[in-house]
Amino acid sequence: MKKRQLGSSELFISEISLGGMSLSTDKKKAAGIIDMALDAGINYIDTADLYDFGTNEEIIGTILGKRRQDVIVATKVGNRWTEGKEGWHWDASPAYIKEALHASLKRLGTDFIDVYQLHGGTIEDDWDGIIDTFESLKKDGLIREYGISSIRPNVLKRFLPASSAKSIMMQYSALDRRPEEWLDFIAGEGASVITRGTVAKGLLTNSWKERLQRVNGFNTYTADALTTALTDLATQYDDLHALAIAFNLKEPTIASTVIGASSQEQLAQTLAAYGKIDSITDFTAVNELTKTEQYIDHR
Repeated sequence: MKKRQLGSSELFISEISLGGMSLSTDKKKAAGIIDMALDAGINYIDTADLYDFGTNEEIIGTILGKRRQDVIVATKVGNRWTEGKEGWHWDASPAYIKEALHASLKRLGTDFIDVYQLHGGTIEDDWDGIIDTFESLKKDGLIREYGISSIRPNVLKRFLPASSAKSIMMQYSALDRRPEEWLDFIAGEGASVITRGTVAKGLLTNSWKERLQRVNGFNTYTADALTTALTDLATQYDDLHALAIAFNLKEPTIASTVIGASSQEQLAQTLAAYGKIDSITDFTAVNELTKTEQYIDHR
């Protein structure tokens, strides 16, 4: 498994990273997936305090155990909930970020978080306070680096130049190319992109025909347009799963593609696809067959 530098940081993370959100709450099943990922060379695991309301962090922390030192753990903050009550609300206040960090540290069974990310945000947030808080946590050794999970250009333009953030998590795939407009800007600010949605809800895998039956379009693709695009892509490329990964990793700004797995079989399929990406060098067809779009809102 190849590794890439996360922005201008000292962290080098695997080109495929494991998304925690899809992990089973069955610890035995989750352990099988995590152990398989680590044995394959994956060294980056992405979770969030909101996933299963903290249970996801607890499971990952328990499973990692002594292997924690070999793993770069990323988690997120900002979605606040109250035990025993449904739902959550946004809270990016300095006080809550600090409170939530210590809760995540406890659940993960660790003394520090490698990459701490704001789990969203709006232009109205107190960005000076947020950045000062992250910098303080970094200075205290409680986090190694920080970043944000956001697809809002106005937030990125406000956050990146004023901070030392190294990680930007964004939805990006051959079926959602909106981030391309911002990749040079992000790289210029010393950060990398971690992609989510790489396989577009399974549409960019070799089970695409089955997945098509479950959706009525995708993003701005109508059902008919999506069917045409995927059919044409499958004609041009032997393996859509490998194409999805290769398409993202062709971008130097992208350090890793987060792909979830709810079973060892799913993870094995991802690893097999990753093993084929070096054979995909011509992206002319996929660029012609998919839409080049830009974010319309939050500019």
